[in-house]
Amino acid sequence: MQPYPVVPRIPEDQPFIVRPSLRKRAVVLGGFVLALLAFLGCVLGLGAIGSENGLALLVVFLVIAIFFVGLVGLQVWLLATGGPVLAVGPAGLWIKTRPSRGQAIWLPWEAIGMISRRRWSFEKMLCVAPRDPRAEQKLGAFTAFDSMVTQAAFGTGFTATLNFADRSEQEILQAVAYFAGGRVPLT
Repeated sequence: MQPYPVVPRIPEDQPFIVRPSLRKRAVVLGGFVLALLAFLGCVLGLGAIGSENGLALLVVFLVIAIFFVGLVGLQVWLLATGGPVLAVGPAGLWIKTRPSRGQAIWLPWEAIGMISRRRWSFEKMLCVAPRDPRAEQKLGAFTAFDSMVTQAAFGTGFTATLNFADRSEQEILQAVAYFAGGRVPLT
């Protein structure tokens, strides 16, 4: 049995709630895709100069462009529409157990071993490491699969975005420090 409550979505009645920002994520990932497509367009354009297959190369480019735009659009939608990623209150915090969709877990401050801030590529994350390793067990097969990358990169499956959130990184860290009240080491 799971030692901490797990719910399908973070409750909205908490004093401080952090939601993902669709706009911020779309701007960064969209810029990356546009740069990649511009490069690919230049390469295919150079190949089309003086070629009889110019139309075929244009079709290939359009198919690749639609695929990448659709893939990035799906990723942004999955990350930004799953509800809040973090909620903090005087007794503890709620944090998503899956990076893309779904469930969240309640951890009282006494059950948290450490909270740290880490960076991976463009993403800055708030990482919550529970004292009890059982907190990360029995959360379901999809959660185990989804959190493998965050577990490997950050040492915990409980992470929340800091820079792709509807609140500033500083505001989030201040709220966590305030509500934790010195009960949890913040690094």
